[in-house]
Amino acid sequence: METANHIPSLFVSHGAPDLPLSECSARDFLSGLADQLPQSRAILVISPHWMTSVPTLSTASQMRAIHDFGGFSPALSQLRYDAPGFSSSLQQAVLERLEAAQLPLAVDPARSLDHGAWVPLLLMHPQADIPVAQLSLPAHWTPSQLVALGEAISPLRKEGVLILSSGSATHNLWAFGGRALNSPTPDWVTAFEQWLIEAVERGDLEQLMAYSQAPYAKENHPTPEHLLPLFIAMGAGGRRGELLHRSYTYEIFSMAAFSFA
Repeated sequence: METANHIPSLFVSHGAPDLPLSECSARDFLSGLADQLPQSRAILVISPHWMTSVPTLSTASQMRAIHDFGGFSPALSQLRYDAPGFSSSLQQAVLERLEAAQLPLAVDPARSLDHGAWVPLLLMHPQADIPVAQLSLPAHWTPSQLVALGEAISPLRKEGVLILSSGSATHNLWAFGGRALNSPTPDWVTAFEQWLIEAVERGDLEQLMAYSQAPYAKENHPTPEHLLPLFIAMGAGGRRGELLHRSYTYEIFSMAAFSFA
């Protein structure tokens, strides 16, 4: 496994909760992603399925998978992800970074991992032997505030902490029903995805912050929460990103993933 002075921050698309049970290239990509990265001391994960008024850190000593979904195969609810939580010193390191940036913060000693967090973690680190904590997505923060949040926690990367922002490059649940896993992707999805990839690779933060003006923005993100973790990843790792993966599931979910170094 590669070693480096610090670890890049990531934005990955977690797709539907059944990704671990699906035969697709996105699952294969996430299953091999850890081998492409420096070894992590710990993982701080952000997901749109835990939203709070201010950034909140899970401080449970044992993190477990929350099965926060319905309508999928019963086998999916049998999957587990039991990982150690952050040590008290790692928790303090996160809180000190937010305090130094004068950002509001809270802790939750009972919170575990929603599917936006544990699905990619299960594929990346199936042995669940790396300490994990989840940081909530502030519900009403602007992209610029989320970039500032990413900047505040960025120094953790030099301490061996992987900052993993999990969301979805495209996300329209209203268009999800009845679609097959590997069916052709419509133009309205690929047009927005192409715009997103080009803007991320240029590091064009101004354009990304105006994502509502992108081609088919409303069709791909009727609500913004699955795109917003991208801004934390950008703040944590630097403006310009590298495309790591591009594929689709259920026709309409772009599974694009980016690294920010």
